[in-house]
Amino acid sequence: MKVWRVHAWGQPPVLEEVPDPQPRAGHTLVRTAAATVAHVDRTVMKGGFLQPPPLPYTPGVEAAGIVVQSDRFAPGTRVWLRGGGLGTRRDGTWCELIDAPDEAVGLLPEGVDMALGSAFFSPCTSAWVALRHVADLQPGERVGVTGASGAVGSITRQLARAWGADLVEAPSATEPVDLLVDTVGGPVLEQSLSAIAPGGRIVLVGYTAGEQVGLSLPLLMQRDVRLLPLNMYRREAQGRAAAPQLLELLQDGTLTLATQRFTLEQAVQALAWIAQRGHRGRAVLAFD
Repeated sequence: MKVWRVHAWGQPPVLEEVPDPQPRAGHTLVRTAAATVAHVDRTVMKGGFLQPPPLPYTPGVEAAGIVVQSDRFAPGTRVWLRGGGLGTRRDGTWCELIDAPDEAVGLLPEGVDMALGSAFFSPCTSAWVALRHVADLQPGERVGVTGASGAVGSITRQLARAWGADLVEAPSATEPVDLLVDTVGGPVLEQSLSAIAPGGRIVLVGYTAGEQVGLSLPLLMQRDVRLLPLNMYRREAQGRAAAPQLLELLQDGTLTLATQRFTLEQAVQALAWIAQRGHRGRAVLAFD
């Protein structure tokens, strides 16, 4: 099968041919239809992940496809894949045939296409958990979102509106918000502190604008603002529990998520595309 592999930290992946994986207990073999290219893939490739996989390894933490062999799912079943260490502790999804732990596999409804099934989990569950579990969003609260054009930001806005929040397009000291969901971090987070109402909170979801931040501690304390990080690896169970409801919302059109498709051979171009500021949607390798 064709597979992308990383042989050294900080180096781009290489497309290779390797033998197909063989069936084994506790694992599901999936013929890949689509695999997502994500920021976490860039982080792991740099060698900066907490528990990096052994080299060489195959990137990719999300995918969708058709079951080939499994003790849990019938052959031909449409599924999505995320978790179980895919692409972080073991080989991931940028390959034609995925050997996935059973717990990483979920059912994909017929009405959700493969690209969307591959791309939905990270942005949709991040937005859901950030609003519902971390922020404890209440109807009528004023909410701002940084990086609203990105996948997580877009879904966060859609869910917040559906749950009765009052969206503020440009939070400021004169139009503060009760909750800011920050998907970009860096200097954007620093500048946003004065736009939070006293007693409000900030949920930090990402740091694409910068990994370092300098906050005014007196201002943070005076305004009594809570800074709450979202760790989806620790909260993965909450995300997985929400996945069926999120897929229903995507299927009926309540939520929309844009995808940008690349061929299997264009993984390196997809990595460059997601590194560009202002890109919209999620990059997906299409295997058809």
